[in-house]
Amino acid sequence: MKAVAIKAFGGPEGLAVIDLPAPVPGAGQVLIATEAIGVGGVDAVIRSGALAAYGFTEGHIPGGEVAGTVIAVGDDVDTSWIGQRVWASTGVGGGYVEQAVAPVEEIVPLPADLSAVDAVTLGSSGVVAHFALAHAHFAPGESVLVRGAAGSIGILAVQLAARGGAGAVAVTTSSAERGERLRKLGATHVLDRSGEGGEDAPTGYDIVIDVVAGPDLPSFLDRLNPNGRLVVVGVVGGQPPADFGTTMMAAFRKSLSFATFSADTVAASDRRAVRIEQFAAAERDALHAVVHEVLPLEQAVLAHRKMDAGEVFGRIVLTP
Repeated sequence: MKAVAIKAFGGPEGLAVIDLPAPVPGAGQVLIATEAIGVGGVDAVIRSGALAAYGFTEGHIPGGEVAGTVIAVGDDVDTSWIGQRVWASTGVGGGYVEQAVAPVEEIVPLPADLSAVDAVTLGSSGVVAHFALAHAHFAPGESVLVRGAAGSIGILAVQLAARGGAGAVAVTTSSAERGERLRKLGATHVLDRSGEGGEDAPTGYDIVIDVVAGPDLPSFLDRLNPNGRLVVVGVVGGQPPADFGTTMMAAFRKSLSFATFSADTVAASDRRAVRIEQFAAAERDALHAVVHEVLPLEQAVLAHRKMDAGEVFGRIVLTP
């Protein structure tokens, strides 16, 4: 089968199409003929080599989510899965392939009218956005700022905050055109990347959902209201300054909270329940999957170039 692997850490040109033997599912696993492969920000971070200290090596196959049809199952897996269309998590890699292996507890059946492309646009991002808001103890009426709102996680966080009755949903983004698109999805105020601007925007926020992190993170701690909570769900802008906690200590009397959030800390059964609900919501057009572009698997380099250039609004999807 065809696959895309990281042949050399660094820029997108380090990705290469390779041939691999078709995998065989082990006990508790299923084998999926992929129809759509989600391209995530974490894929680009891994490809850059920034996470090499965490065990990622050259030769790694990126991709954490796929959708397609189950074509084989391993031992201890119900054979009725064969032939079913599913979304699946492949973990921290293994998705940029024509045939993917996934644990049976990490697959979700697809509604009849939900495309595979929409499924991989929602599957991981929707769960992160949902549980990040829960991690922040979001309540109706509170003001929410989504930092880095043009990516798939940010877009879902905007929609879910609006659906959940937020008093205001502000976004940071790079252009007025993107801001208008985010308004149509539920944003009430559009700010620039530094968090400035936005006519009548709140002066402070109860919650900041941060996909970016990076050197400017402390300035967003300054934008929190008393008892405000900032939750980091991504580091597409790099690591924050080592001393960012001094900003919180300087504002000690505001009782601010900082947290990171990874969906890995949520039980598989809870993730599955949220995905089922969100897929059903998307099927009835109550939740919107925003697809930037669909490209062939062989054009993974181009997909990563577009991400690195900041061109992507929503998610790029690869198809075998």
